[in-house]
Amino acid sequence: MAITYPKISIVTPSYNQGKFIEETILSVLNQNYPNLEYIIIDGGSTDETIDIINKYASKLSYWVSEPDGGMYYAIQKGFEKSSGDIMAWINSDDKYHPGAFDIIRQVFEQFPMVEWLTGIPTVWNESGLCVAVNPLYNWSKYEMYSGEYYQQQRWIQQESTFWRRSLWEKAGGYMNTELQLAGDFELWLRFFQYTKLYPLQALIAGFRIQAEQQTAIKYDSYLKEAYECLQHKITHLDDQTIRTMKQIKSYNRWLEWTSRVNVYRWQEQRLRLLDYPPRVCYNFKKKLFDIAPIV
Repeated sequence: MAITYPKISIVTPSYNQGKFIEETILSVLNQNYPNLEYIIIDGGSTDETIDIINKYASKLSYWVSEPDGGMYYAIQKGFEKSSGDIMAWINSDDKYHPGAFDIIRQVFEQFPMVEWLTGIPTVWNESGLCVAVNPLYNWSKYEMYSGEYYQQQRWIQQESTFWRRSLWEKAGGYMNTELQLAGDFELWLRFFQYTKLYPLQALIAGFRIQAEQQTAIKYDSYLKEAYECLQHKITHLDDQTIRTMKQIKSYNRWLEWTSRVNVYRWQEQRLRLLDYPPRVCYNFKKKLFDIAPIV
């Protein structure tokens, strides 16, 4: 049976990341994915970034370097130029793991109900070594909207997250260009309105910790923006979602003081309400990705 390769569109926003952008570009191009649309939107870099982009210009679907309105403006501009069935962006200091795109292709092809997914969160150091592999969490829109993830500072790793264009269009087809730091968080809030986020038990991409990393430098500003996005979203939730969130909150309280005899019963009810999707894991016997139930 012939393998089909849905088009994957990747956008890289860039500004003066000459120290790292070549690693980012190569992590995309070295996937050797046969139906790749790779777009770089540079904000008018004055370092070596443009020389590096020019080295790979023949392999890019589109690129431009001109002053713009910031990172999310650049991402939006890139997505407007894109046409792929599967979408993602990678910042100009982060990297994909080898084989990531083929894994993404397989999962989206095998499981039509998966509209977006996120892989195991990983971290690169300044030298480009993978120095941390973090837990893969289950995700629920109810915990997202209730602010539980925000309070725990548990974030969906943007670099490892891919989605179908159909979901992007349902959620409005835009990045919030008024935001400077938390545009990913705001987009996830909209995605959760339409479908579940599937955890994928595979290495897809990593976030680089480096001295100039803007989210780390301006972390308090990120938290403020994310909080404002969350509060805005809460005011527009439907009645059923609000009722379910209140029920989950009640179960959380009961689990804090109930006897051990009742814990399993309350926990079962709580998990049912949270409505986590199953995980997508590789099945070594079947030699393909499979759905693993929540346990």
